[in-house]
Amino acid sequence: MAREKGKIQLIIERLRFDEFKVLWVLFAIGTIFYIGVIMDQIETGVKIDPKRDVYLFLHGRADLRVEAETILVTLGFPKENIIAASSENVGGVGDYMAMLWRPPRPDQIKIQLITEVKDVEPDKMFGLWKGVLKKDIDSFPLK
Repeated sequence: MAREKGKIQLIIERLRFDEFKVLWVLFAIGTIFYIGVIMDQIETGVKIDPKRDVYLFLHGRADLRVEAETILVTLGFPKENIIAASSENVGGVGDYMAMLWRPPRPDQIKIQLITEVKDVEPDKMFGLWKGVLKKDIDSFPLK
């Protein structure tokens, strides 16, 4: 045991923390960042609850409404739970937001979970959605 302890001490002495402080700090920051990325991936692995309401943003592309609704129905959302989003009517925590993405020529529908709804004064562009915090869940191609 004494000999093994001597090997460990020798390894620690060779690491020379004082000489490689920058390297150790970078290693610690990298490790923290990596753990954060893994935790974020675990959180976004959330299963979609189709019993909740989903607010659909078309971004002016009414021609893609049927296609977007078809995808949401395929995901399990009943047609009556798909609500056309408006600036005055926002969802609640646990509901979803689905939007055609990237305007003006969307090629996918992005699903987001509403995580918080704050009381805010509506603005002209976003209305009450300005106070809605959301987390990306998944995206699906339109075609």
